[in-house]
Amino acid sequence: MKPVEIYTSPLCGYCHAAKRLLTQKNVAFTEIDVLTSPGRKQEMVTRANGGRTVPQIFIGEIHVGGCDDLMALERAGKLDPLLSA
Repeated sequence: MKPVEIYTSPLCGYCHAAKRLLTQKNVAFTEIDVLTSPGRKQEMVTRANGGRTVPQIFIGEIHVGGCDDLMALERAGKLDPLLSA
């Protein structure tokens, strides 16, 4: 399974929803809290091609986007193949 990284903030409902979906699917992920590690926010913006909102989700080297993008992949049946590819 590819490594999953998610940039989050503890006050973000979309972050909680994305983490909940990954947890329900038994997907291990690395969480990077940009509130407690503000230096990582610029790293996130660079990796996400200018994306400034959280969550920003990466599967391997692929930038998935935010929570809505993750949920759309799941609904389309494309999340599991992306995780295992």
